Amino acid sequence: MLGLLLPDRPLHLLCLGAHPDDVEIGCGGTLLTLADRPGLQITAAVLTGTPDRAAESTRALEEILPSVKTHFLGLPDGRLPDHWGEVKQDLEDLSRECRPDLVLAPRVDDAHQDHRLVGSLAPTVWRDALTLHYEIPKWDGDVAAPSHYVALDAETGRRKVDLLNRHFPSQLAHDWWDDELFLGLMRVRGMECRAGYAEAFFATKVLVELR
Repeated sequence: MLGLLLPDRPLHLLCLGAHPDDVEIGCGGTLLTLADRPGLQITAAVLTGTPDRAAESTRALEEILPSVKTHFLGLPDGRLPDHWGEVKQDLEDLSRECRPDLVLAPRVDDAHQDHRLVGSLAPTVWRDALTLHYEIPKWDGDVAAPSHYVALDAETGRRKVDLLNRHFPSQLAHDWWDDELFLGLMRVRGMECRAGYAEAFFATKVLVELR
């Protein structure tokens, strides 16, 4: 399988989430893999969540990269489409100071309405960045065929799950939140790209430079 490599220079990543654990679930392993990259910048923007939930996410992201910049809007969970204008304006305001090379956002066809809104707006705001849309497992059976993968070794997969359990105590009571779910999805995605574990992404537009 032919792989695509990120450019060998300092990179700025923007991670967008609808809820305070979206980024960590969807691309936490990818962020852990990139964390040692020299000059890496990560900005994380989350649109919903109480202050307590935002604090959980901040601690998790700071463990991955202490210099991460976080932004929480605090809109109501499950009601983002009712706040379309506020979400769009908040992202546009953020874009004036945040010019990332890579945007990681939810899928545009995600079964959750909050995820769909954030995912669909991301490429309309950051038009010149590569946007990869991550997946979030849920009871809706919301699994699709990815276009891109980031391979993870077993240690990184385990570190991701440990980070989720340690930093999101508010979510541990959910019946869907367990190690087998997170590791199982990463293992399936790893099998699909001939790796031990992987996180999967979806892209609608990718420029391939031939040189």
